[in-house]
Amino acid sequence: MPEPLIRVVDLKRSYALGDVVVHALRGLSLEIAPGSFFAVVGASGSGKSTLMNILGLLDRPTSGHYFLAGEDVSGFDRDRRAELRNKKIGFVFQNFSLLPRTTALENVELPLLYNGRGHRPAERHAKALSLLRAVGIAERAHHTPNQLSGGQQQRVAIARSLVNDPELILADEPTGNLDSRTSVEIMEILQRLNREHGITVLLITHEHDIAEYATRVVTVRDGRILTDEPVPVTRRRDAAAELAALPPVEAEA
Repeated sequence: MPEPLIRVVDLKRSYALGDVVVHALRGLSLEIAPGSFFAVVGASGSGKSTLMNILGLLDRPTSGHYFLAGEDVSGFDRDRRAELRNKKIGFVFQNFSLLPRTTALENVELPLLYNGRGHRPAERHAKALSLLRAVGIAERAHHTPNQLSGGQQQRVAIARSLVNDPELILADEPTGNLDSRTSVEIMEILQRLNREHGITVLLITHEHDIAEYATRVVTVRDGRILTDEPVPVTRRRDAAAELAALPPVEAEA
């Protein structure tokens, strides 16, 4: 058995809000193998976003341990978390989080400016363009976000998440602002990255039908794991097959 990419042990996270202590995570433990497509499902306030923030090294647990690729990162300070996050993790958010006054190409290039690997401008440009091409949006490379549809913006965000060659993509409600067809298109990209490139994908969602694109689903409630089950083959959704069955999009006049 390969070593888990992610292992969390008795993870707890509490917040003080005035005189009230909020227990967002209450002793959560799980393992995620490399190359998995894993979904965390829960209602608002269940603890799933807190879990994502810890797994994405945006926050630290109050207690417990988080092992990433075998390394206990639970107590890392902000600088060490940022360094590791930049090397190993890509993020895709519900609101896309693109810089509004920069082009799609520049948004994808941006993480390369901060990774300390000394990419030349031509190298950054070529890599960003190749990723935009891979997610089907290269023809809009020089458009700003306000010139792109929601689905196009999310494609740019996925390309940006890949630019530092991460082992893990954290997708936080990536279809939350999209229509049903565009949601399937985005899930097809994430499934393809997982199947063809072996990237571990962790999907955070409150939608059970979106979670069925994953192969394993953990349901979180009140900061604890309620269920942890594989998605049965009979219910597992294949986005590429679904897209092939949809009628073609009519060209705009």
